[in-house]
Amino acid sequence: MREDLLHFVWKYQKFSGQSLMTTDKIAVQVKNPGTHNHGAGPDFFNARLLIGGQEWAGNVELHVKSSDWYAHGHESDLNYNNVVLHVVWEDDVSVFRKDGSAIATLVLKDYLSRALLMGYRKLLEDSKKAFINCEQDIASVDGFLLDNWLEGLFFERLEHKSAAVFELLDQCQNDWEKVLFSLLMKSFGSKVNGEAFLDIARVLDFSIVRKVAHDALQLEALLFGTAGLLHEDHLDVYHNQLKQSYGFLENKFNLGGVGIRPPAFYGLRPNNFPTLRLSQVAALYHKVPNLFSEVVEAKRLSEIVSFFEVSAGEYWNSHYTFGKTSKESKKRLTKNFIELLVVNAIVPIKFCYAKQLGKNADEELVELLSGIKPEQNGIIEKFKSAGLRSDNALQTQAKIQLYNHYCTKNKCLQCAVGTSLLNGNF
Repeated sequence: MREDLLHFVWKYQKFSGQSLMTTDKIAVQVKNPGTHNHGAGPDFFNARLLIGGQEWAGNVELHVKSSDWYAHGHESDLNYNNVVLHVVWEDDVSVFRKDGSAIATLVLKDYLSRALLMGYRKLLEDSKKAFINCEQDIASVDGFLLDNWLEGLFFERLEHKSAAVFELLDQCQNDWEKVLFSLLMKSFGSKVNGEAFLDIARVLDFSIVRKVAHDALQLEALLFGTAGLLHEDHLDVYHNQLKQSYGFLENKFNLGGVGIRPPAFYGLRPNNFPTLRLSQVAALYHKVPNLFSEVVEAKRLSEIVSFFEVSAGEYWNSHYTFGKTSKESKKRLTKNFIELLVVNAIVPIKFCYAKQLGKNADEELVELLSGIKPEQNGIIEKFKSAGLRSDNALQTQAKIQLYNHYCTKNKCLQCAVGTSLLNGNF
């Protein structure tokens, strides 16, 4: 037995038809089960109960065993002095408040319907699914309920991401432009070089990026030099130009010692090589030096996408690495990549900036993500196989949140899908 089932039964009052009685055979009527508390303190606040005909207003605590009251130290915690009912699966010991007064106890297993228990076991305990517990039934959940739940999960995911954004903001001394630069650098680096690119953003004084953004060559040299990609000698004319330019910047801005370990090339497709990505970052900030200000003002997806319609420098039309020519092709940011930047950097920073200003940008962000096609990855493909297709990036972001924070942790009874299925007992 898991405590989350007890919470579910109490919250939704899923009792069998018989009248509730405490272990002392005193009648219990529930006028209001209280507000479910997911933080510290009793499990349900401000319940209203009739116990033996007397009305009580207070808190309710739930445990698998009564002795968990002592295992969790509630007997010495003043926060539990206002508990008016102890709801348990198994009553193995009497419990008392800090002041020594006894607490009425209700044993839930005496009132749980067989159908509900079987539904619970089907959902969790007897589950032998390859993907998620409810994969055979999730497609049957009401569409309106599912859409609302997914939208909520999207914003829950944004809340989780916001912690990292606000940490960056603190590190960047409240410079939102540098925060965006850092987020974009991590996104441009993707999985393999994300952290290496983020380190480049961290060690660079962003005021230097601002000062040299008007000169594409200098900006490219600044990024390549900081990334440690200019150490070799005489690879070709362009490499030498960048190296000389970085040497000038190094002396002018006292950049000695800011270099980091070079990013990786191994295991990457050529279009994701760090040389191309850093050149594209340089082209972006050369084109839109005050990118954060522009992004914050932009309301439509098409406006934001237009900022990122850039290509790596001309040299990279015939190169993927320094000194080695390749077939001619313009190294533009693809639409797919731009949309990933919007999902992973632009939407989180717009959310956090609005939050700091005390504004609500929810409608705008929903519209932005609804206009981006769904992401493709293993999680999304498995949801599709279970009968849940994705129409846009909002839904895929929500499903990633659902899978990572609910499905993989068996939090089915904290999920609208799980509670809906269990309420219907399948």
